[in-house]
Amino acid sequence: MATVTLKGQEIRTSGELPAVGSKAPDFTLTKNDLSDATYSDYAGKNIVLNIFLSLDTSTCARSVRRFNEMAASLKDTVVLCVSEDLPFAQKRFCGVEEIENAITLSAFRYRAFANNFGVRILYGSMKSLMARSVVIINKMGRVIYTEQVQEISQEPDYEAALEALGG
Repeated sequence: MATVTLKGQEIRTSGELPAVGSKAPDFTLTKNDLSDATYSDYAGKNIVLNIFLSLDTSTCARSVRRFNEMAASLKDTVVLCVSEDLPFAQKRFCGVEEIENAITLSAFRYRAFANNFGVRILYGSMKSLMARSVVIINKMGRVIYTEQVQEISQEPDYEAALEALGG
């Protein structure tokens, strides 16, 4: 279990992020058209997983906008923004915000994602949602970078994530 805070209140997650150097956990998530997206759909690319609570929070929305900007310049890289939001809400958000480079995916059907990545919040007002985290997987399927944001209300370290990708 990892310990993080939400506005200063200590909370725990279902586990730890995958270790750097380890094989990335397999996953299935739901696209905005309600079809499945699997880890293998992105094989041969670098994968940036931007994991967060909900698009309905300002910090989460900012992270999707920022990763969308970053994704435009990343070669052989896909940015997947993952939350428990329903695909309908994700699609609406992307339309309004003109998100074209990052891909939003929902874990609402496949709750194993949060447990496999160790990010499910176990108690408190955000129980069952996912703690803000970034996991980068290289083209060979190995985890090359992780960040579990210690204070969930803060944004991730975008520059460190870019640096891990060699950018």
